[in-house]
Amino acid sequence: MADGNQDLSAARRSVVVSEFTNSVLDPAAPMLGPVENGGTIIANTAPGCWGPMITPSLRGGHEVTRPVHVKGAEPGDAVAIRIRDITVTSIATASGHDSSPEGFCLGDPYVAARCPVCDTVWPETHVEGIGQDSVRCNACGNAVKPFEIVHGYTVTFDETRAVGLTLPQPAVDTIARNAEHYAALPDGSRQHSILVFAPSDMPGTIVRMRPFLGQLGTCPSMAMPDSHNAGDFGAFLVGAPHDYGITAEQLAQHKTDGHMDIDAVRAGAILVAPVKVPGAGVYLGDMHAGQGDGEIAGHTMDVAGSVTLQVEVVKNYPIDGPVLFPLEEDLPPMARPFSAAERAKAERLARQWGVTQIEPVAPVSVIGTAANLNAAIENGLARAAKLLGMTVAEVRNRATVNGAIEIGRAPGVIQVTFLAPLARLDAVGLGGYAREQYGL
Repeated sequence: MADGNQDLSAARRSVVVSEFTNSVLDPAAPMLGPVENGGTIIANTAPGCWGPMITPSLRGGHEVTRPVHVKGAEPGDAVAIRIRDITVTSIATASGHDSSPEGFCLGDPYVAARCPVCDTVWPETHVEGIGQDSVRCNACGNAVKPFEIVHGYTVTFDETRAVGLTLPQPAVDTIARNAEHYAALPDGSRQHSILVFAPSDMPGTIVRMRPFLGQLGTCPSMAMPDSHNAGDFGAFLVGAPHDYGITAEQLAQHKTDGHMDIDAVRAGAILVAPVKVPGAGVYLGDMHAGQGDGEIAGHTMDVAGSVTLQVEVVKNYPIDGPVLFPLEEDLPPMARPFSAAERAKAERLARQWGVTQIEPVAPVSVIGTAANLNAAIENGLARAAKLLGMTVAEVRNRATVNGAIEIGRAPGVIQVTFLAPLARLDAVGLGGYAREQYGL
């Protein structure tokens, strides 16, 4: 490992991150840190999705922070990540539903953009003017656009970052001409701001802000484009013609599902991420100002922002994917902790029917990913069963009567969220996080 020369005895209580990858998560690249077990990571993030998508030299569809080594984290462990704070710093952003014009990529427009005129893959580009032809190849001057916006919008946010409002074309053009300022791009960011595309197809729409991280997790154990570190987007790497093509077996073995786009991964939540490389390599990015379940347009309001995380090693983690303890208000109604009144009624039923013990339960949300939603559900059910030492049939029953299947992202990220036996969570070292999160 490239971080093997780090002085782990000098682990710091906090690590400030202001550097980004080239959109590829590579376990052979040096990590930042190390941060001590229980320490803090503070990061300034760059917008994900659209900005990197229109920046052909970036190779992964996002622009995430350099991974941080967590002292004591080894393959087979997990890192519990408490999200202490998320603050949006962008003044405005743009987004929309996309298409991928023919000829502008080698197999995958997220990973291997190309200029169809000079045939350069990952060409260096610059911005000339505004609009969807504004990103141009440095070598030949051709407009290079691996993605176009079919229907889009530009949105600006109020000073308290509580609401946003989509803007008409004259205001959008003004913002586009000073895009990096309004996007609040961090100094280390290499992306072109999507604001230069100046979309304005639905002006005057008010939106709520509810910021969360679309990317949060640990480094995969082979080099992988950041947006493809998940079972659905990762499926596009299988047999791909570019340099990052892999097999289905490699994808399953090496990914860590850090790209989830689950709107409950927000301030106050606790995410438990699997460790597949020494030091874990905690990274983050793709902050969104808000999103409905499923991210059904394919993209949402990508923003820059500041994030504070507290990390803690969990030894001997039994599954290969993430587990989330959302805020109580983000739980589906059937998976919320029982109130004192509800428990009292259940105790009366127990006395009436001779039930000697009512099992203590706590909410847990197990993440599943795969090429499509049906396969992702099967993945999530299997992970939940392995985590808790029960059959898939039992998980199905518990998720039906005391939970829900939630869609994180189409095409294939889901949450199996349900009330699980607290003793089973204790057995795998996660019961304390449930008690902390839900006051049990």
